[in-house]
Amino acid sequence: MKTLIRKTLLLFLMAVGFQSYAQYGYGNRYGSGYGGRSSIPQAKTPEKEPEKLTAEQVVDQQMPQIKETMGLDPFEEAVVRTSFVKAVQKRMELQILKLEPQKMREEFEKIQKEQDEELKAALPQEKYEVYLSMRENPSKTKRKQRKKKKTKT
Repeated sequence: MKTLIRKTLLLFLMAVGFQSYAQYGYGNRYGSGYGGRSSIPQAKTPEKEPEKLTAEQVVDQQMPQIKETMGLDPFEEAVVRTSFVKAVQKRMELQILKLEPQKMREEFEKIQKEQDEELKAALPQEKYEVYLSMRENPSKTKRKQRKKKKTKT
């Protein structure tokens, strides 16, 4: 009788011990006993291609700088944004077609001329000139200086 109780108690303790050992993984409370590495080989995940931006997203990224540089009011900003979105969309479509370089250059020039004509008709002369200088020399274009508020001390 005593041996039966001892064997039952021993089996019970072993079952509880194995169960807790299995839950914590090889005696390490925080993961496997292999320094955090799994013994199961992992398949390499293919690298994701960067997301292709839409024409609107491309223009939205550039508009704050363009707006600040040219000093646009809301109406002018809407006109410029619309013109830029159309031009970027057309350029993206041309890139998808993968034309020969000479033909591609000609088409890009046509798109640029159309965009210039739209902006010339919609913007005041001085803002159109700022646009042209910004397009020709983007790094040398001077931004309009914002007036800083003087703080009283």
